[in-house]
Formats: sequence, C-alpha cells, structure tokens
Amino acid sequence: MKNKKGIRIAIISTICLLSACGSNSMTAQQSDTLVSSGVHTAASYASATAAEPANTAHASASPVSVHPTSSTAMKTVSHPEAIDVLVNKQNKLPEKYTPADLVYADVRFTFKEKIEKRKMRKEAAVALKQMFAAADQDHVPLAGVSAYRSHARQKAIFEAYVRRDGEAKARTYSAYPGTSEHETGLAIDVSGSNGRCAATGCFAGTKEAKWLAQNAASYGFIIRYPKGKESITGYTYEPWHLRYVGKTIAGEISRKQLTLEEYKAQQATSS
Repeated sequence: MKNKKGIRIAIISTICLLSACGSNSMTAQQSDTLVSSGVHTAASYASATAAEPANTAHASASPVSVHPTSSTAMKTVSHPEAIDVLVNKQNKLPEKYTPADLVYADVRFTFKEKIEKRKMRKEAAVALKQMFAAADQDHVPLAGVSAYRSHARQKAIFEAYVRRDGEAKARTYSAYPGTSEHETGLAIDVSGSNGRCAATGCFAGTKEAKWLAQNAASYGFIIRYPKGKESITGYTYEPWHLRYVGKTIAGEISRKQLTLEEYKAQQATSS
C-alpha cells in the first residue's frame, strides 16, 4: 500500500510539473526544459530553432572543434542589418555582428526573467507587440518562447550539442553559429500563453498556430519554415518560428506562398 501511495504521489507531482501547476508563466529554465521535451527530426533536414540544452552554462570551458559544412558553399552576408537579410545554411552573419537596436520586447513570454532571449530589434519588437495585442482581442493569447540569441550563445549551444551527440547528429537539429536567424534579432519562437507545445510539432494543431498563419503577415511576420518547402529552406516545418521582414515583403511572401529564399531569388532575377 505504501508503494502504491508513493507511486500515486510521484505521478501527481510529475503531472503538476509538466502543466506548471496551472500557471501561465514559468522560469527560463522550465521554459527551456519544456521546449527540450520536443522530438527533433533527425532526418535530411534540421530543426532551425532547436531548444537550448540544459548544460550550456559552462559550455565555453572546454571548447570543441566544429567546422562549417562547406567553406566554399557558405558566404558572409554583406548587409546583416537589412530587414530582409537572408540567413541560412549558405548565408551566415559576420562573426562579430550584434544588432545595434536591440530592445526588450514588451510582450508576455513563457518565462519571467528579463534575459537576452526577450530581445528583438526595435522595429520587430514594436510589430510583435501590435500582433500580440490583436491576438488578445481575438481571444488567442500568445507568448514568446525565444527571440534574440547572441553569436556567443549560439556557439555555446551548438558546442554543447556536439559534446552530447557528436557534430554529425547535432547538425540535424541545431543551427551552426552564424547561420541562426535568432542572431539577427528579427526572429522569435511563439507559443500559446500557456507554453504548451512550445517549439514542438504539436503546435501545428493549435489555435495559436492557425491564427499566426492567417494574421502574421499583416504585422510584417512570416512563417519562416513553411510546410512543403523543406527542400528549399533546409529545415522542417516550424509554425512557431516567425521572422520579421516588414509588411510589404511579408504580404507578398504570404500571397505568393513563397519562402524568403524564393522571394530573394525572384528579386535578384528582376533587378
């Protein structure tokens, strides 16, 4: 009887922990743990916004050697500050690039701490606040999960994954330093205000994902890694990963059902 009672208590405690005991907010550590519970696709495409591993606090203590997939295939973007900058596996940010106009986004997040990943570039942060307010009016409250990430932080995260899983596997779910959109200050992962399904596949079936798909472009955001475009973006479908490009570009990308890669290619052809 004592064993059965102990098991029941353990189960109840686990359920309470996973549901944040009914709370709509959590610590940054809990948020990362929640995101880390998602299943990453270890197929031919990577997850651009892989969750931060729990052991990155001292990741720089014993650096590992990692290398770009191909030094000839990857080029450094010349205008990293451009709102429509293309950052992907072939186009990286300058190593020392830091957006000059980072501010704390004035919206709810799935954690309480005022830390780096609350930041976005000012124009994107203003648009995000407007979008969240509109979602609130439609009774679809949203929350930020992770926005800006410094190059040093992305490097620490990637190296921690390399230590844990080896570089080949790490590349299947984590962006190489300099190629993560989070480093631009223009990208953010979004979830519902309860934080459930944050940066995981189950988010696709939520009312929040549907609202974002229908309305994000009106505020200058695109679903950066859309379904069915994996061979173009190089990443699996991520309905939670939003990228700010401004209303004009977002509207065109949404109407024509393009990726940012396709939009930039069309612009290059027409110019």
